[in-house]
Amino acid sequence: MSTNKQAKEARLRAALSNREGDRVPLSDFFWTGFLQKAREQWGAGLDIYRKFDLDYIVINPNMDPIIQDFEVLEETADLVRLRTGFGATILRKSSAPMPAFESFSVKTPKDMEKYVFEDPKDRRRLYRTGDDQLNGVGDAINRNTPSWNDRVDAYCEDFPVFGSINEGYEELWRCIGSENSLYWMMEEPELFGAFVKRVGDFMVGLTEYQIEESRGRLSGMYIWGDVAYVNGMLFSPEIWREHFKPIVKRLIDVCHKAGLMVIYHGCGNASRIYNDYIEIGLDGYNPVECKAHLDIVDLQKDYGGRLCFVGNIDVRELESGDRNRIKREILYKLQSAVGGGWICQSDHSVSSDVSPDSYAYMTELIRDYGRYPLDMDRIKKEIAGLDKQRG
Repeated sequence: MSTNKQAKEARLRAALSNREGDRVPLSDFFWTGFLQKAREQWGAGLDIYRKFDLDYIVINPNMDPIIQDFEVLEETADLVRLRTGFGATILRKSSAPMPAFESFSVKTPKDMEKYVFEDPKDRRRLYRTGDDQLNGVGDAINRNTPSWNDRVDAYCEDFPVFGSINEGYEELWRCIGSENSLYWMMEEPELFGAFVKRVGDFMVGLTEYQIEESRGRLSGMYIWGDVAYVNGMLFSPEIWREHFKPIVKRLIDVCHKAGLMVIYHGCGNASRIYNDYIEIGLDGYNPVECKAHLDIVDLQKDYGGRLCFVGNIDVRELESGDRNRIKREILYKLQSAVGGGWICQSDHSVSSDVSPDSYAYMTELIRDYGRYPLDMDRIKKEIAGLDKQRG
């Protein structure tokens, strides 16, 4: 392990344990459009994580229930329609920012009983180059993703690498659709509960397999789980606690037993269950969306010292390109980092509307102002000055 990687891991472990390290850690996720602009500006071979020496990277395995390449159903210059190993038919239009899920192989509640999950420890999940939904379908269609093992190998000497896994609901809705999942959890509780259990067992098995096959190369695990929207939970906290909280706890326990840090990625405003995450031992919560009325300076008043927040830099400020607005956003959020407990990151991902220079400026600010002990007199004075300029 390089000295630089050791420093990064110590920095992350301090923040996720709500302690001060040498400085506030920094990383992010990036849209394809942003990366294209960055490569046009800085060179075709650009690796954004290496250019900015970010503090960690997340590597996804193949989480498709059935391991298969995409079945392309239609392709033109403007769109691609394909079917994945989830049995989902997905439409990706060049004019839309994200793909649309058109249909699912599961049509009725009884179909959940017949749904096939191939072995979570199938070697192809980690060692096969090919297509899978999580790696290949997003703001662009990416084919022939290099194997998880090769991607881990490419970074593990220089970066703390996080594996990743879906929690129960995140995997489930990709199998049966959001609408079906929300109806059937109420209308068909027995069939739904049995399916959730199968999903949970699959996810835990794949988590264990990543840890086994990493042979010490992983430093952490990301758990993906969108159970909320901008105004609150997609379903009641009680339903989440009944069906999905036990799966998240199993995933956290498996990871902690292996000495891994754990960060949960959940979009929207799930603050009604933050205390549940703390109870089951979660280290960090991402992305803490500003658009969902979340502000880590306020959240630290209730959760400081108990849960590390990862994110909450308003990407709309980064998109503005206005250096004063970007600086004000970074300095304001740095107030939450006193005592540790914050990893600097966007409040979802760095979008195609962010200029490479704006992102570079954000990293400069964190490395200047984010060193411990934080100079809060300087930070507050500069915030006041920026506010005065803005009127």
